[in-house]
Amino acid sequence: MRILVTGGAGFIGSAYVRTLLDGGYGGHEQARVTVLDKLTYAGNRANLPAQHERLEFVHGDICDLPLLLELLPGHDAVVHFAAESHVDRSIDDPSAFMTTNVTGTQVLLEACLRSGVQRVVHVSTDEVYGSITSGSWTEQWPLAPNSPYAASKAGGDLIARAYWRTHGLDVSITRCSNNYGPYQHPEKLIPLFATNLLAGESVPLYGDGSNIREWLHVTDHCAAIQLVLTGGRAGEVYNVGGGNERTNRQIADALLELCDAPAGLLRQVADRKGHDLRYALDDSKIREELGYAPAVSFERGLADTVAWYRDNPGWWKPLKERKGDAA
Repeated sequence: MRILVTGGAGFIGSAYVRTLLDGGYGGHEQARVTVLDKLTYAGNRANLPAQHERLEFVHGDICDLPLLLELLPGHDAVVHFAAESHVDRSIDDPSAFMTTNVTGTQVLLEACLRSGVQRVVHVSTDEVYGSITSGSWTEQWPLAPNSPYAASKAGGDLIARAYWRTHGLDVSITRCSNNYGPYQHPEKLIPLFATNLLAGESVPLYGDGSNIREWLHVTDHCAAIQLVLTGGRAGEVYNVGGGNERTNRQIADALLELCDAPAGLLRQVADRKGHDLRYALDDSKIREELGYAPAVSFERGLADTVAWYRDNPGWWKPLKERKGDAA
């Protein structure tokens, strides 16, 4: 088995690759992995085992069709993580999001079609559904993205569906809730707060912190992706949730405690434009069809994540471009 992983040097992609190379997915203990990554600010070779005998790293862009046509033959499947993913950056400049998340997905799927690589898992996000005040989204919920990032991911989802419906490409889509865990870039809420607090710096909380997210440990997300790769149906969407709803204020308070930091380091800032109030996924489909169940409790996962950032300042300190991304 040979698998191409796009964006495999990023947070979620690298977690998937490390587990795959460690033999963590039954039936794929000897799988060979090709990582294709552009190594933007969010991609990091230090996230991967550099000299692993079953790993090949290719520095390149998913928008590069000739490269993909050269690279893809001989692969059995593609797991497509590569994406621009930070909402604040998409508000400031959405162009890179449209290029990578929409055009890049189309170019990748076209290259798969031409190369005869049938099996693709397209990794997406719950943010394509918009915001929900009560209840939870099923896979049949209409797409109503509210940020340029979410709109670009929705566009990629629709392209994936079109390649299945028009060309018969064996592609499945996953939509996950907010991920957390080690190796996450410190622009995102949990690592931003953890690294700032560990350094004795203040942390910015949008508005009153009442926005609600559902949290999913990255290893649980990757396990779900593997289930979809091996057992998911063509043309189907699978929601992947963690079942852990928390307000941003609750997350901030938990991180203050875990980092032994004073409450005075928490500062409220003006709310993000178009800030979605609440995300919540109904993931009964993947549980019933594929046997998915998250294994990492939020309390243990968050404590372990903070401990990892505490123990690995050499990884995150070079990535701290600035002190003030709010979350």
